Amino acid sequence: MQRISVAIVDDYEVVVKGLAAMLRTYLNVIDVVELDTNRQVACHVDIALYDTFAAAQGDAPDVHDLAVNPMVEKVAVYSWNVDDDLVRAALANGASGYISKGLPAYELVAAIKEIHAGGTAVHRGAGARPPVLAGDWPGREEGLTPRESEVLALLTQGLSNDEIAERAHLSVNSVKTHLRTCYRRIGVGSRTTALLWGIEHGFRPDHLRVRHPEPEPEM
Repeated sequence: MQRISVAIVDDYEVVVKGLAAMLRTYLNVIDVVELDTNRQVACHVDIALYDTFAAAQGDAPDVHDLAVNPMVEKVAVYSWNVDDDLVRAALANGASGYISKGLPAYELVAAIKEIHAGGTAVHRGAGARPPVLAGDWPGREEGLTPRESEVLALLTQGLSNDEIAERAHLSVNSVKTHLRTCYRRIGVGSRTTALLWGIEHGFRPDHLRVRHPEPEPEM
């Protein structure tokens, strides 16, 4: 069976490598050929998996640029935000699929296969079960959730609360709640010290590309 070639696209090295590790069990199905941070996809891939962590959502020009890239067959948006308006906007923007981050690895792989085959475009998963906290993200060791980490990363990028709310598709009150929790978990008392902490702990976007990553040997 021919494997599906995938480029994982996000601005944070820890995020793309964490997602690649999540898919490593499925090397017979998925071939992660490129991990992109802040760069265009440079080799031909079947699917560009666009992770929205601390990035523009699926309705942004970033996704359209991927969709018209001749090196990319199809784009799938990978996000916590799966409300109807945002999903419709992403698909209208050129994405071929939309996948919830709440899916376990085997369902993520099934979604990628379905989108690659031209089938079901939107994969939200079962709403009744708790989301799966898979992959990796900055601040995980400090106890930050993926959402808290994303909000802190956006703060570290210099965004205001209103800008964070728009980028992460959250209410301003939710942003404030996440930030208060972040401050408590990382032991800071102000926005300025949180920003400095974020800079020191890998919450700024990376600027590198990992081409043809080799899977780590099994233990």
